[in-house]
Amino acid sequence: MRHEEFLGALASEQIVAAIRAAESRTRAEVRVHVTDEASLDTQSAAAAVCEKLGMTVTAERNAVLIFVAPETQRYTVLGDLGIHQACAPGFWGSVTEAMRARLLEGRFTAAIVAGVRQVGDELARCFPRRPGDGDRNELPDELSRG
Repeated sequence: MRHEEFLGALASEQIVAAIRAAESRTRAEVRVHVTDEASLDTQSAAAAVCEKLGMTVTAERNAVLIFVAPETQRYTVLGDLGIHQACAPGFWGSVTEAMRARLLEGRFTAAIVAGVRQVGDELARCFPRRPGDGDRNELPDELSRG
C-alpha cells in the first residue's frame, strides 16, 4: 500500500487520543511513526527513528515506538532500554500479534490503537505514575511521518 493511502486511511485523532490515554497512566512515552520509505528491516529503521525523534534520551529510557512501513506492509514495536528490560517475556510479540489481524483486515487505525493500548497497559505496570507526579510529557503525542 502506498504511504499516502495508508495515512489517508488513518484517523489520527483516535491514535493521538489513545497515546494520551496510555501516557496518562505511566511515566513512559509512546510514539507512532509512519515511514514513507520502503523499509524491509523495520527493526533497524525503527531504531534510527527512535534516535531521530529523541526517544532514547527520556529520563528513564522508557519510550516505545510503533513503527509502520506501509509500502512494504511491515511494522514493528520497539522499546528503549528501560522498558525493554522491564517488560514481561513475550510482550513485544503479543503486541504485534494483537495488531496483525486488524492490519490484515485493513483496519489500520484500530490496529495501531490496539497496539498503543496494550503498550500503555504494560508501561503502566512497569512505570506507573507516582503520587504527586505531574504529567512530564517528554515527547510529542502526535503521529509522526517521514
